[in-house]
Amino acid sequence: MDLLQTYKDSGNSDGEDHRMSDQSSPDSSPPRLSIVPKSAAPKVDDTMLSLTVAAAITNKTLTKPLDPTQHVVEFNPTYDQLWAPIQGPAHPYAKDGIAQGMRNHKLGFVENASIEPFVFDEQYNTFYKYGYAADPSASAGFNYVGDMDSLNGNDGVSVYNIPQHEQKKRKLENKMEALDRERLDEEANGAVDPEEVANPATDAWLRKNRKSPWAGKKEGLQEELSEEQKKYAEEYAKKKGEERDGVKDKGEAVTDKSTFHGKEEKDYQGRSWIAPPKDAKATNDHCYIPKRLVHTWSGHTKGVSAIRFFPKHGHLILSAGMDNKVKIWDVYNSGKCMRTYMGHSKAVRDISFCNDGTKFLTAGYDKNIKYWDTETGQVISTFSTGKIPYVVKLNPDDDKQNILLAGMSDKKIVQWDVNTGQITQEYDQHLGAVNTITFVDNNRRFVTSSDDKSLRVWEFGIPVVIKYISEPHMHSMPAISLHPNGNWLAAQSLDNQILIYSTRERFQLNKKKRFAGHIVAGYACQVNFSPDGRFVMSGDGEGKCWFWDWKSCKVFRTLKCHNGVCIGAEWHPLEQSKVATCGWDGLIKYWD
Repeated sequence: MDLLQTYKDSGNSDGEDHRMSDQSSPDSSPPRLSIVPKSAAPKVDDTMLSLTVAAAITNKTLTKPLDPTQHVVEFNPTYDQLWAPIQGPAHPYAKDGIAQGMRNHKLGFVENASIEPFVFDEQYNTFYKYGYAADPSASAGFNYVGDMDSLNGNDGVSVYNIPQHEQKKRKLENKMEALDRERLDEEANGAVDPEEVANPATDAWLRKNRKSPWAGKKEGLQEELSEEQKKYAEEYAKKKGEERDGVKDKGEAVTDKSTFHGKEEKDYQGRSWIAPPKDAKATNDHCYIPKRLVHTWSGHTKGVSAIRFFPKHGHLILSAGMDNKVKIWDVYNSGKCMRTYMGHSKAVRDISFCNDGTKFLTAGYDKNIKYWDTETGQVISTFSTGKIPYVVKLNPDDDKQNILLAGMSDKKIVQWDVNTGQITQEYDQHLGAVNTITFVDNNRRFVTSSDDKSLRVWEFGIPVVIKYISEPHMHSMPAISLHPNGNWLAAQSLDNQILIYSTRERFQLNKKKRFAGHIVAGYACQVNFSPDGRFVMSGDGEGKCWFWDWKSCKVFRTLKCHNGVCIGAEWHPLEQSKVATCGWDGLIKYWD
């Protein structure tokens, strides 16, 4: 106001005359009075006030801990404030005054102490047993808390300083010493009655004749064994000796023999009876579904479990029987049995030719695998691990015809070298008996199926699974066949369908191809393809042979082949419309 008044007084004269003239005019406004304001408040030093307030705020921030619920800090906290414990009045969202988000224990927030778990357990158990423990809060030296008398009596040892066997030994010694002192005191005081000491039924006799638990072990040995005990001891020693020599549970020994049923083993030109005919060749590449029965072979006295055509030519057919025999039959000429191979004491499970057909493998329930010469009927080698072989196969490569693979009942695939008779590899990832072995990818890999309802893909020679296929909906697959183009696998599933798997890198299920209609639940019926790949065929549990179209997956034809189970079906490699089937009725039938 003083400044305004000064500005008014210092105005120029012209301006003042002008205002005076205005006031003298009738239309001018009334004169204004300037009133100087007065204040009754005392004068205050603003500088001291600001300094006092700032000091109060600083003291408050130095002592106030951080609020963990606030997301913004309006001042620079010190280290002590950052690490100050949570305290103060009750939190609005928690009854016990601690934010719910800070809890890690039902009683609040627990922090790790600076003590190792081993040290804590040691001191805890020591205090529990002896009554004393080291004080963890002691800044220097070893201060103890608890029973000082026990501490002095045990020289301050912990429970971990005394080995467990030493503790037991010390405990037993203390007990024995206490009993001895008790017995000596009783004898010295005359409190023991001689009659009680002589009576084995009294406690006095037990105390006097007390022995170590290990005493008297040799006193009750029988010097002479009975005849039954001697016999058992001899059998046990013999069994142990067999296990030590590595011949435990080996296959049953059977005399190998073979009978030739043909007229002569060589013709006038010196050619063997297994030599293929010169004119055996395929007339065209188109296959047809057979319609009628043209021949029946009936030489087995029990069921036939498998049949195999002679490789590439099919002029002979090999059959494995449950009558412990393997027979080979003529297909082109006489249609009679040419030779019988007898070397198994139980049913023959599987058979497999080598690439040129001059040799073949047989696997029997007598736990033996035998390698036969087809022409002479002699056994070249015998292999056994003491387990039942379910499937046998030679490596299809011409330079690896000496490598034998067998799927066993003990979940393993065993690989032998036929020349040396030694086991060269074992593949043991399956969880059930191995049923099939199928080579894929130019024989670099092979696929196996098992009773564990899974498929596993292996690199040949490497016992590591490179692909494992197992789904909850899968069933056991006791028979698998490779498509002629090598890109697909047909697997006989025990839920009455044939599933198709790709043999590419992923080995995945082809959901668009599924062949069904037959009944195979419970039977390992063989599945097969026609040589041109246009048809899929399989036997079933009702004696029928089913034919499906590969492209449409529709049933093309069914033939009633056998009484009982039709277990095997093979398409002739050269005759486009010829199919052989075998069944548990002991017959092998040839269809055209």
